[in-house]
Formats: sequence, structure tokens, C-alpha cells
Amino acid sequence: MRITDSDTRRPIRIYLMLFAAYALFIALYVIIVPSSIIPQAYRGTAADPATFLTAAQLQQSETLAAARNAIFFLSYPWEWGLYVVLLFGGFARRWQERLEAAGWPSILRLPAFLLLLQVVTFLVFLPMKLANYMLSRGYGLSTQTFPSWLRDKAVSFGVNYLMTMLVAVVAFWFIARGGRWWLKLWLLSLPFTLFMIYIQPVVIDPLYNQFTRLSDPLLEQRILNLAAKADIPADRVYEVDMSQKTNELNAYVTGIGSSLRIVLWDTTLKSLKEDEILLIMAHEMGHYVMHHLEWSVVGGVVSSFFLLWFGSWAYKYALRRWGPQWGIGRLHDPAGLPVVLLLVSLVTFVSLPVSNAVSRQAEHAADMYAFQLIGNNEGAVSMYQKLAVFSLSDVNPPRLVKWFRSTHPSIMERIIDAQSYRPTGK
Repeated sequence: MRITDSDTRRPIRIYLMLFAAYALFIALYVIIVPSSIIPQAYRGTAADPATFLTAAQLQQSETLAAARNAIFFLSYPWEWGLYVVLLFGGFARRWQERLEAAGWPSILRLPAFLLLLQVVTFLVFLPMKLANYMLSRGYGLSTQTFPSWLRDKAVSFGVNYLMTMLVAVVAFWFIARGGRWWLKLWLLSLPFTLFMIYIQPVVIDPLYNQFTRLSDPLLEQRILNLAAKADIPADRVYEVDMSQKTNELNAYVTGIGSSLRIVLWDTTLKSLKEDEILLIMAHEMGHYVMHHLEWSVVGGVVSSFFLLWFGSWAYKYALRRWGPQWGIGRLHDPAGLPVVLLLVSLVTFVSLPVSNAVSRQAEHAADMYAFQLIGNNEGAVSMYQKLAVFSLSDVNPPRLVKWFRSTHPSIMERIIDAQSYRPTGK
């Protein structure tokens, strides 16, 4: 059957109409549905943002939340649209044909195709990334200069390309050999995931920021005392220079084995009191003690089994259905990469409510552990309030935003939980 230009353009036109309708829905949603909806029972309490944010900050928080939510909800279908255009517009097929016509060795075609795809993706997403950067700068959250921001994007591009190329080369090598290639990929996912967790703190993170020993030795000792109480094998606390990039606050415990790192942002060190800092560190230690990282790996490995199983079926079906139209004759053709990335993006988006719900539960458990490790909840309310002030965060986001974006309980929920905490035995 002969495929005409009309056949290839029709899916693109349909997708553009669907995207326009979806974009209108999102625009209406972020405009009509208010952010930080505070139940009547908590108005005027410490959980009400009106008690710790100024009127100007409240307005900024609402405007910022609406803009960021719109960008987030548009970014996924924006990505899907790119793949639709590349496939139905024939761009992926032509890239592959030109690489073949240029005499590129087969071993280099996939990395070259991926590089071209990554460059196009970067350029297509640049307006959204730039919008996020300008919002952060405009609202005083980011202190990062534009050249520094571009450098981080360049580093991120290089790291993502190398990691994606490694995964793609191995995956397409197995696909070319047929059989249950998805099962072999799944078996490789566990050692690869553990390897990435190990090298993240010692290889990748230093590419973006400078890490030094905590500048306050007395505070470091108190944090290490907490770590010892939690049976965490740490002998130093790292301070990361984030003030050159942001005014927001954070801390974390990351890595496994010898790559374990307890890290405190210098913005947190400068902006919070000692009891507030210790609570944050105790929270992060809670993730380590309760093996949330390990459980996350287990969850990722289990979910990847079903993702690869379903993905292998969906990939084969898509190529049977549209492969001739896309110019993809074999499962391991480089032109199939947009199909694979489209499937991964779709499954990721659909699974966000589940993964976020699991994450929120883990964060709540870490909050409770922090109170138990410290022995009280002193400083918790003021800490959560400051986190909201310095990030202009949505204190109680609407339900759809919470499902798809919230990896932590809302600030309102965390303040309420902190106030209701009672030490064991009291």
C-alpha cells in the first residue's frame, strides 16, 4: 500500500489539535483552581501561610505555582509531540537513511542518531527550561548567572547523553539478537542501578557543585552524634556551595557503602537555626535507617520488569502497525529510538501518581523518625515555615497537582503532623 504525505501528516494534525485542547484545559485549571487551599479549621493557625508569608509573598507563591504547574503539565505532551513529528514526519527515517548513505559503520549509527536526537530534544525543550530559569530568577529563588546556568545544562546534556547511549547500545544489541531481550535487560538493570547510586555522589554530583567539609565543626559533631545514634557509619558532613545558584534550602543523605555522603546546603546552614538544621538532618538520616533507598531500588527493579515486559510488546505492536509508515523495518533500527523514548515517557507520566504517593509516605515516615531521633519536635514548625518562605512553595496544592507533582507531603500537612507529635511515653 502506497503511503502518501496526507497519511503521514494526518496523525500530526490530530495530535496538534489534541495538544491545543489539553493546553487550554491546563490553562483553565491553573487559573481557576486556587493553590494553597486552607481548610477553615486551620485558618489563622501555624499551618496557614497567611501567618508566615507576607501578602506579597502569598501572591508570588500563587503566581509562581500556577506558572510552574502549567509548564510541568505541558512538558510531557510537548515531548510526545516531538516524537510524533519525528516519526510521522519522516525525520527519524531520513536521519537513519543519511547515516547509512554516508557510510557510517553500524556500530556508530546508533550513538550518532542518539546525539542528533538529544540535540533536537534539547533545543525543543530549551524554551521551557529557560522559562523555569527566568521564573526562579524573577522571584528571587535563583541566584545563578545565565552563563553558569548554561554550563549546568551543558554538563547535564553530556551526562544524559553518555548514560542514555550506554543503555541504548546495550538494549539494541539485545534486541537485535531476538529472544526474550527484555528479560536480559531487566537482569542487567539491578547491577547498573546500584552502580549509578554508588557513583552519583562521588562522580556526577561534583560536576555541578563544589563539596567541602562542613565549615562549622561544632555543628558537624552534633550531626555526627545523631548519625552515630542512628547507626549511620559517617565520619564527616559535607557542605555544598549552593548559594551561588539558589536561595532555597535542602540537605540529604545519599550513596551506598564507601560513597555514603551526609550533605548540607550552605543556604540551609546560613538560614536555619541549629535545632532546625538538626531536624532536617535527622529526617534525611531517617531515609537511610528505614532503607528507603534500598526499597526504592527494589521498587524500581520490580516495576522495570513489568515496564520492559509491556514495553517489548508495545514496541513490537507499534512497529507492526506503523513501522512501514515510519520507515522502520527492524526492531533494532536507530529510527526506533523515538518510539522507545515515547513509550518510556508515557509510562512514566501515567505512573507518577503511584510513585509520588509512595514517596510522600516515605517522607512522612522520615519526618516522624526525625522527631523520635531528636526526642522532640522543637523547631519543626518554624523549619517548615522557612522552607515555604525561601522556596515560595505551594503550601497545600490542589489534588491534581499533588497527584502528579508532589513527592513530599504538603507544608500544611507537615506542620499539622509536627504539632500533633507526642514523644513516646508522654
